[in-house]
Amino acid sequence: MTLNIKSDNIIAQIDTKKPRLKKYLVISEQDEKWGFIINDVGYTEITPNSTYPSTGHPGSHMFSWETGRVLNEYHFVLITQGEGEFENKLTGKVNVNAGDGFLLFPGEWHRYRPSQKTGWTEHWVGFSGDLADSIMNNSLFKNETGIIKNCGNQLIVKQFSSLFQLISNEPFGYQRSASGICFQLLAEICNIQQCQNHKIQHQPSISKAIHIMNERIDNSIDFERLSKTLGMSYSKFRSDFKKHTGFAPNQYFILLKIEKAKNMLVQTKLTSKQIAFEIGFESDYYFCRLFKQKTGFTPKKFRLRNKS
Repeated sequence: MTLNIKSDNIIAQIDTKKPRLKKYLVISEQDEKWGFIINDVGYTEITPNSTYPSTGHPGSHMFSWETGRVLNEYHFVLITQGEGEFENKLTGKVNVNAGDGFLLFPGEWHRYRPSQKTGWTEHWVGFSGDLADSIMNNSLFKNETGIIKNCGNQLIVKQFSSLFQLISNEPFGYQRSASGICFQLLAEICNIQQCQNHKIQHQPSISKAIHIMNERIDNSIDFERLSKTLGMSYSKFRSDFKKHTGFAPNQYFILLKIEKAKNMLVQTKLTSKQIAFEIGFESDYYFCRLFKQKTGFTPKKFRLRNKS
């Protein structure tokens, strides 16, 4: 994805120069064919004791606290300053604080508002399309608490900055570029939400273990001994590693070896037996069986299919 230089370099201070930005986009047939459509974006600084929502939204997006609202698109809303409350039928009424975000789904009733005492600064993006449906219907985005904590990090705020800058300028093809930024935004939200759901915290020891695996990919690793050098019991290490990667340590290590074998099959003339020994397998038969299990092809067929 290519953005203009201003979009890439804009500083992530997006609500200090102007109190608000609201942009509701005209969607073309060509935009709809892309499958991921940005419908609207904006940020608003709501001062204490202000009427909410602020004016300037189309009727389909306006609502009152008394009646709430139902949208026909997805929204992600990020609160960077202040506090307030959010409610939908699944979560009930919950508090919202600076750094919190929440997702709104088409057809779901909801309402939210800032505290009269503090106000808040909100940033949002509304999106829809077949590809958006495919992404958002994934169970990874289901959130019974409604609120996604710790969303106000530098990466997410920078992505909002890029969206605002791009859509304000509307260069050729901006819808497609904007959808790419929004996709990255959703990926980061998903990562944050999954860490919260599974109580995952960043652990340098797991990153170090992965680094060691990559450095020793041509050998074998005693993971019980490795866990001790990292200051963890093996059961704790295995559990934490699987939470972070989705794989047990040995499974992950094997997949790294298979990926290296795939590269060697395409880029060298080594036999499968030579490759097996190069990446630390003691048995050519075991390597070939694992390779077919993981890729669906024997090493020979994989090489023929990917021969340039």
